[in-house]
Amino acid sequence: MMRFLPVNLTTILVELPGLEETLALLTSLQSQPVDGIKEMIPAARTLLVHFDPESVSAEGLATEFRKRDLSVISLRSDCQIEIPVRYDGVDLDNIAKLTGFSVEEVIRRHKESQFTVAFCGFAPGFSYLNGGDPALFVPRHQTPRTRIPAGSVALAGPFSGIYPQSTPGGWQIIGSTSVKMWDTNRSPSALLQPGYRVKFVEVDDLEAAEADSTLSVEDATAGSGPNDTEEEKLALSETVGNTIPHFKVLTAPMPALFQDLGRPGQANQGVSASGVLDRSAFRAANRTVGNPAGTGCLELTLGGFSFESTSQAVIGCTGAPCPITIEDTKGQTTQITDTHRPIALEPGDVVTFGHPRTGMRIYVAVRGGFEINPILGSVSTDTLAAVGPSPVVAGSRLILKNAQQGLASVSIHEAPVFTLPAPSDVVILDVVLGPRTDWFTKEGLETFTQQCWKVTAESSRAGVRLSGNVSIERKDDKAELPSEGTVTGAIQVPHNGQPVLFLADHPLTGGYPVIGAVADYHLDLTGQLPVNTMVQFRAIAPWSEIQPQHNQLHAA
Repeated sequence: MMRFLPVNLTTILVELPGLEETLALLTSLQSQPVDGIKEMIPAARTLLVHFDPESVSAEGLATEFRKRDLSVISLRSDCQIEIPVRYDGVDLDNIAKLTGFSVEEVIRRHKESQFTVAFCGFAPGFSYLNGGDPALFVPRHQTPRTRIPAGSVALAGPFSGIYPQSTPGGWQIIGSTSVKMWDTNRSPSALLQPGYRVKFVEVDDLEAAEADSTLSVEDATAGSGPNDTEEEKLALSETVGNTIPHFKVLTAPMPALFQDLGRPGQANQGVSASGVLDRSAFRAANRTVGNPAGTGCLELTLGGFSFESTSQAVIGCTGAPCPITIEDTKGQTTQITDTHRPIALEPGDVVTFGHPRTGMRIYVAVRGGFEINPILGSVSTDTLAAVGPSPVVAGSRLILKNAQQGLASVSIHEAPVFTLPAPSDVVILDVVLGPRTDWFTKEGLETFTQQCWKVTAESSRAGVRLSGNVSIERKDDKAELPSEGTVTGAIQVPHNGQPVLFLADHPLTGGYPVIGAVADYHLDLTGQLPVNTMVQFRAIAPWSEIQPQHNQLHAA
């Protein structure tokens, strides 16, 4: 039986009986696409579907999905990869205790299993491997570890997985491998793709096993790293007297980040879209300096950032309004308080950004753009997944791609799209209830929508952590939710009842119930919430399951 649950105005969650039915629906939609579907994210028993509301409705999708044959799965690939593993996991004894086997028997059963990559999620390169021995199905730890080392081979429920990087996690660790699961210098970057077959091979010496490995991994053919162009140009600039135009970063109390509109469409590798948190401010910054839409810019968090320009340039600053000081080579200073206009710079000018009075993030575009190599089609830095260019810190040099002199031909003034909040302001955010609103009591839902929630200092680009006097009450505190796809703006409620509002760098999948999601038209505002802002959620409609309609859709 399928259930169709609302996620936001452009996404639905299809709940199915299990993994086989989920993969069967995915297979069907891949072989016979439906017009309007933009991306699909499979999980243990759900399929998250992003769609274009101008092409198809949520009810229309539900109608079409219900007609699909769920008896056919064709994800299996001819590619088999052997992973050398040293069975030295810290949870090996615990796994033996949970299963009733000896440690030797646990190892034997695991390495004799034939796994298939069912789907990717959680982190780039993290693959959920299905098909292991049912006798080794063990639960997650009730309290996740704060750090699991990269290369850890682990078990949770019906899945095995390999942690691509050091990260928090709750899976039971059975062993370790030195094989790189994620490498942006490889194509595809994720070693294990959906449908691949995986075999674990026991070894005593991982380094020797890696040297002798015959894994068929296709190396990337373009470039050897995200910063090759920048490093080469900087080396050249030093030998020719800094003739290549660039900005030299002098101070960066909080690292700045390169951002653009992100990298959608990479869910099959476990990569979320990321991208700028305030899209309207980002677009305005580029328009201010006459750049093409989507040109990468700098995202600054709060104030104190400064740089020296080595050439004439034109910058545009939007987002959180802040005082800007420009000091020229003669020591004379200019104060700029009216941002959202093009600003002309001369060689030797030092630009300093003060603390914004309202809002949280400032966007700095330069006419012609910055010279930075894209990773997976984007220059965005995903702070959670560690994908994209390195953070910009003091001492960094930012190469200008096509530095141009003078102001833009049209002096444009971009007014902010919305009033930016100050600390202690009350901000009302519209939300779409779902997909797991029915996991909470009536009193819990009232707490969610009627209580004001304070933005805490533990917030980041991954999510805004909120604090309230009363926790959101669940119907069953002990119930566990299998990991499922999430969206930017999703409001996840962990066991403590204090919500987390996902921002652009959120994980692709999550294991806590989502009570609602911020409406798309308020997402930019969420990226500008300073610490101590008070947030109140306003449901735009009651929660209900999506019902199929009578008229029929047609596959593309």
